[in-house]
Amino acid sequence: MSNAVVGKKAPAFRAAATGGKTISSADLKGQRVVLYFYPKDSTPGCTQEGHDFNASLSAFKRLNTIVLGVSRDSIESHEKFKEKQGFGFDLLSDADEKLCAAFDVIKLKNMYGKKVQGIERSTFLIDESGVLRQEWRKVKVANHVDDVLAAIKAL
Repeated sequence: MSNAVVGKKAPAFRAAATGGKTISSADLKGQRVVLYFYPKDSTPGCTQEGHDFNASLSAFKRLNTIVLGVSRDSIESHEKFKEKQGFGFDLLSDADEKLCAAFDVIKLKNMYGKKVQGIERSTFLIDESGVLRQEWRKVKVANHVDDVLAAIKAL
């Protein structure tokens, strides 16, 4: 059951982030947050999604919006992924799946004929007051960032 309900306060969180930081929802008050969940570092779809967000980072910044990527990968894996791809935003490690559970993004997936629990690609837009304004689930990477930017501009 998701604690993330559009129009209500987004679930509070605190997670280890790249750059030796810990980022919490309380630290982000006063700015908009795009929290995007992706399955795995250094995979084709996840790399493309990260590049798409990174390419629009200046547009997000102009709209007082911080972008954060989340997966179950370790900080060490995130650091390598971020550095190799040149991402200008932080990645959060959710190895204990607490953040994933709060936003209900762990789903049963079919991987090469095997049923596995994995992250369903999802994005959440949180406003300056910590209210969840929009969610995208079962995200297709193509044009997704454009949709997110349009939603921010419409706030």
